[in-house]
Amino acid sequence: MVAAGENVEKIVPAAKLKGRVGGLYIASHGNFQTSAVDALPLTFEGIDGDLHSGTTRRSGGREPWYKRGTEIRNERQLSIVAPDELTEAAARMGIAEIRPEWIGANLVIEDVPRLSMLPAGTLLFFEGGVTLKVDAQNGPCRIAGRAIAENVGMPDIQEGALLFPKMARRLRGIVAWVEKPGTITPGEGITLRIPEQWIYRTD
Repeated sequence: MVAAGENVEKIVPAAKLKGRVGGLYIASHGNFQTSAVDALPLTFEGIDGDLHSGTTRRSGGREPWYKRGTEIRNERQLSIVAPDELTEAAARMGIAEIRPEWIGANLVIEDVPRLSMLPAGTLLFFEGGVTLKVDAQNGPCRIAGRAIAENVGMPDIQEGALLFPKMARRLRGIVAWVEKPGTITPGEGITLRIPEQWIYRTD
């Protein structure tokens, strides 16, 4: 039982949001950059033929607690972005646009405010039957920054590659994995179920 005056965690109730599919893309033939497609067939391994498909993946710089190359669960099967956040990131970089395919996005979701801030565990239910589960926010990296710099023709590619991680922090979207397979189509409606949230403190 909590004593009088003792700090209690603030619980933010679960919530629902509505969104819509604004674009579908796949990274085929081992390319980081993606190309637009008319539909996105998904299995439990992710997008068939996509660079990031698979039930497992190799650890990298995002997992410093493992030796690089360790086989781990693939919770990064899909990269999801929002058009308004890409527009803001482009403005911060001083460029006209950032296209989803330049940064390896698989899915554009419209009408969801602050998409990059969706918490882990959020479920995305698509009208066609697919369910995705959000793993985490996708941190901007130099690989995506280099692709942007090359596509917009920046005079200093290396500088552009480093600029993106600085300017696109918390605007890069999210990564998710397939909980229920099926096919996603353009314009499809999405219901988002956001779980209860709280700040876990160690004090």
